[in-house]
Amino acid sequence: MERADVTSATLAYTITGAGEPVICIHGAFVADTFQPLLTEPSLAGRYQLITYHRRGYGNSSRTTRPTSIAQQASDCQALLAHLEVGRVHVIGHSFGGCVALQLALDTPAIVHSLALIEPGLMIGASRRPYREALVRGGQRSREVGTAVVVDEFLQARCPGYRARLDRLVPGAFTQAVSDAGTWFDIELPAQLAWHFDTAEAQQIAQPVLSVLGGESERLWERFGETHRWMLEWLPHVEGFVLPGATHFPQLEHPHGLAEGLAAFFTRHPHPS
Repeated sequence: MERADVTSATLAYTITGAGEPVICIHGAFVADTFQPLLTEPSLAGRYQLITYHRRGYGNSSRTTRPTSIAQQASDCQALLAHLEVGRVHVIGHSFGGCVALQLALDTPAIVHSLALIEPGLMIGASRRPYREALVRGGQRSREVGTAVVVDEFLQARCPGYRARLDRLVPGAFTQAVSDAGTWFDIELPAQLAWHFDTAEAQQIAQPVLSVLGGESERLWERFGETHRWMLEWLPHVEGFVLPGATHFPQLEHPHGLAEGLAAFFTRHPHPS
């Protein structure tokens, strides 16, 4: 991976392909979940794909300082400036979806479109139980250890994830356990403090693709509630439900996800 010094961090990144730029913002624990998409022909053959490790993950610099979601968005913007990318399609997964939304709020001129894969929004009836579940996970990590909680977190959101993860991204689970402190100590407080509701949603002027795994709501009702909330409140939104997938469609069905993303980008091309 290449490295870029941005603000107070060094970020590791990769660039593959050519065409309209697309940046992928990963979620909690696993920094390389987008790797399977990088070889999908519908994306790799048509777009410049930028993936990076957020601060505190993988090959990027460690951090012990509080890092807000606004700072995470600033990191992404600074990386794009380093790469001299002026306007970009943004894909955000889970916590990375929150970062993507903040990026669109803070620097709308550089965000051409948003593809949000089950972002970690605290809204509606699921707001309180989601918040309580996150707090409980942080407490449990101190009681039983990070490896146990990382496994529980991933298993609850993607049953049977381990075999798929080990095959597609070797070493990713070990790295996730190593990086888990970033989530529990740095990012979890940031997500609990972040506010995004109907007023903020109405400010998102870009085309948005809301991606929902077809089996996700069976695992947790909040995934479906969040998807429907975005369809109601974001001004320019389209829905995409990927059959057979749960919270990690980029690992479970990379081909289907890539096809859906490519079709969305095609409908909303960069201006020539």
